[in-house]
Amino acid sequence: MSESGMSDKAVLSCRNLGKSYEEGPESVVVLSGLQLELHPGQRVAIVGSSGSGKSTLLNLLGGLDTPTEGSVWLAGEELSALNEKARGLLRNRALGFVYQFHHLLPEFTALENVCMPLLIGKTPIPEARQRATALLERVGLKHRLAHKPSELSGGERQRVAIARALVNQPGLVMLDEPTGNLDSHTAQGIQDLMLELSTSSRTAFLVVTHDMALARQMDRVWRLEEGRLVEA
Repeated sequence: MSESGMSDKAVLSCRNLGKSYEEGPESVVVLSGLQLELHPGQRVAIVGSSGSGKSTLLNLLGGLDTPTEGSVWLAGEELSALNEKARGLLRNRALGFVYQFHHLLPEFTALENVCMPLLIGKTPIPEARQRATALLERVGLKHRLAHKPSELSGGERQRVAIARALVNQPGLVMLDEPTGNLDSHTAQGIQDLMLELSTSSRTAFLVVTHDMALARQMDRVWRLEEGRLVEA
């Protein structure tokens, strides 16, 4: 363990992580004393009922919210020690996000959407296009590069979102209900794709889901109950 308290090889670690909100005179505890660590290529699922704090946890782990207590380390850096700009740059470099709703930019093509994180990181346009094209081909969308989101199926849009999350070769991809809006056949294809990519690219995946079939395909499953993580 390093002085930070995080294993040197972990892509993500949190220690004694907690979040509470003030509601009038009351303090509402959402999360308390959470410990979690992910290593390269590891696949972890977090399950829990609606309102259990899963979205709050993802926001904390991704540096989109600040914990009330404890710390989060991403790619060896403590998120709360960074200013907003530095957190944004670290997220762009070290972290990919995939949501239940793909959040693709409707006016841009699949290729342009996947290029975005690279262009934000100042990658030259020709290199960005080359890397984005290669990744879209890898997820089975070679024939869809010039299509806009409205011209793609739900499964194709989610594949574009996964390609966008992976294009910067982050150590970790977080997925929030990635198959929640897909039929069972399409969802299985997305699951197979995630598993293949985690093996071939050594990317760690943290999946928040209600889908126990998806959760059981991960290396480890945690359940969020009463603000704490327990092994499922």
